[in-house]
Parts: sequence; C-alpha cells; structure tokens
Amino acid sequence: MLTNYFIAIMLITFTAWGVDKYKARNKQWRIPEKWLLGLTIIGGSYGALAGMLIFRHKIRKTLFWIVVIISCIVYTLLILNN
Repeated sequence: MLTNYFIAIMLITFTAWGVDKYKARNKQWRIPEKWLLGLTIIGGSYGALAGMLIFRHKIRKTLFWIVVIISCIVYTLLILNN
C-alpha cells in the first residue's frame, strides 16, 4: 500500500512540474512554488527530480535543488531501512 502511495505521489509531482512549466511558457496562472515543494516533501522527490531534469524547470533555483536532493536522500534511506 505504501508503494502505491509513493508511485502515485511521484507521478502527481512529476505532472505538476510539467504543467507548471507549460503554464510558465504560455504566461498562464502558475502552480504556487509552495505546492511544488510540498509535493516534493510528502514523497514526490523523485518525481520532482525527474520533472526538473526532463522539463528543465526550476533548475536555477537553489532552494528547489536543496529540497529535492535532501528529500531524495531521506526517502532513499527510508526505503533502504524497510
């Protein structure tokens, strides 16, 4: 069940980063940064990392790199310890 949660939140996070990039290019209403960071923290870290690299979105913002990398490390450690 926990695996399904992580898969779902990663897909949602990845999609959110892609949608936000699309909206940024088209000068539309954007997804708030706190939502992108929140999705990252609650388990979507790998989706966020993939979104950053594939969509080239938020790659110049140090805060996003720090949050995504720390979240990836934390969730990797949690997965390895279970």
